[in-house]
Amino acid sequence: MNVTTIGIDLAKNSFSLHGVDTRGKTVFRKTLSRAKLLPFLVQQPPCLVGMKACSGAHYWAREIGKLGHETRIMAPKFVIPYRKGGKNDNNDAAAICEAVARPDMRFVPVKSAEQQAVLALHRVRQGLIQHRTALINQFRGLLSEFGLIIPKGRYQTHEHIPAILEDADNGLPDQARRLMTIPGIGEQVATAIVASVEPTQFNNGRHLAAWIGLTPRQFTTGGVIRLGRITKRGDKYLRMCLIHGARAVVANLRDKQDKTSCWIRELIARRGYKRAIVALAARNARLIWTLMIKQENYRAIPVSA
Repeated sequence: MNVTTIGIDLAKNSFSLHGVDTRGKTVFRKTLSRAKLLPFLVQQPPCLVGMKACSGAHYWAREIGKLGHETRIMAPKFVIPYRKGGKNDNNDAAAICEAVARPDMRFVPVKSAEQQAVLALHRVRQGLIQHRTALINQFRGLLSEFGLIIPKGRYQTHEHIPAILEDADNGLPDQARRLMTIPGIGEQVATAIVASVEPTQFNNGRHLAAWIGLTPRQFTTGGVIRLGRITKRGDKYLRMCLIHGARAVVANLRDKQDKTSCWIRELIARRGYKRAIVALAARNARLIWTLMIKQENYRAIPVSA
């Protein structure tokens, strides 16, 4: 029996196929990997191949069409009424095979690669517009928390932002720059710390590091103290920022000869790269508490000191 119609349920790496002959009798039902799909279809006689309009449908329609088959793409909503039983890949493939042979079925024209490339640019542009609108709305919402109201619209936002920034009495607090003097602490980490941490709530810098989750977990029994991995308690975002900041410091050590750089190099040689990263992040957390309490800037200490 020669197959005349094939329904393919597309996916990323797994494809379910359902083939029938001229009388509508099932010839095969199988699941193939991505690499085996085209070699299998090469062995089949020219037939009608149906697919649902989904990711990759136009690509596969073009590739399968090159093998001599007639390819047709259908909207998923037109395939659903032909599905029998529960929703799974094999039942979907059978429903596609049934639907593609209907004389009154509506099909999606197969697009060429050039058409898809142009449409991709339009989709990217549309996504950027949506992202821009979301940022503007978020910006307006954040400013409203400080009593600054901006009318709706992109042009209204562009018009009002310069005036707000130039107004010395706008009520917006100045961002702390003291913490940014610490190596590995940039605008992102500093602003997140200032917004989240009240230093007077901690007795010392180690308590702050423990609150962020950068201190070792203790396993103590019978008077024997064992230290394990960091606890990962507290604010996950602050911990992530401090660790990434520490990575940046280690990546730019080069031949710096200050006391901190020499300590990091020695620690990497003795305990390994990842442990040194976490140790530096914990050290920076303690420094942050010290600078916030003492209202001082960080000063690098040379080796000779």
